[in-house]
Amino acid sequence: MIRGNTTRMLLVEDDPNDIELIQLALENYHFVNQIDIVEDGEQALEYLFGQGDEQPRRQLPRLILLDLKLPKINGIQVLEAIRRDPRTKNIVVVVMTSSAEDSDLQACYNLGVNSYITKPFDFQQFIEIARQVGFYWMMLNQPPLE
Repeated sequence: MIRGNTTRMLLVEDDPNDIELIQLALENYHFVNQIDIVEDGEQALEYLFGQGDEQPRRQLPRLILLDLKLPKINGIQVLEAIRRDPRTKNIVVVVMTSSAEDSDLQACYNLGVNSYITKPFDFQQFIEIARQVGFYWMMLNQPPLE
């Protein structure tokens, strides 16, 4: 496995407004050098695992910021695939979603999510939460060695 770039992040989000806010929050503080964006669960799995026997050639991200309510394949299914595969099981996954459903929260923690955040509706709070997520998981947290 190629060791993940310490400044690469994968954003799995289908809302263009949320994508823009997250990029704004993270790029202004330079927590990440590369934010790769996919807009549905199927694209997320292709990004991480490739298609068929073809493995992706990019380095794995240090952090995956994952929405749950995604087209094609939902975020819980993406999280399950991430945790099941030895190449990706230790990548930090933070769910950032509009879902405040107890069943989603419990399912994510049962699958080993690192953090579960309900998106605020307030613009400034959203930016601040995205900034804090980036700062903690990209700057302060020490990821496991492979």
